[in-house]
Amino acid sequence: MGKKNECSNPSENLKRCSCSYPGCPRKGMCCECLHYHLSMNQLPACAFPDEVEKTYDRSFRKFVEIHS
Repeated sequence: MGKKNECSNPSENLKRCSCSYPGCPRKGMCCECLHYHLSMNQLPACAFPDEVEKTYDRSFRKFVEIHS
């Protein structure tokens, strides 16, 4: 049997999930989170520092702005 996919271990993923959105149904499910945010032309919370993530501006523009 192959290596277990990180996306299938939500309890372990929650330890490092930086999403501050209350009630997010994708917390700890990294693959679902990434798929959702990319479909919305966004990046997930883990791509941003905590102070920026809390603004919920997860746009590519914001990502470039903070990393320029």
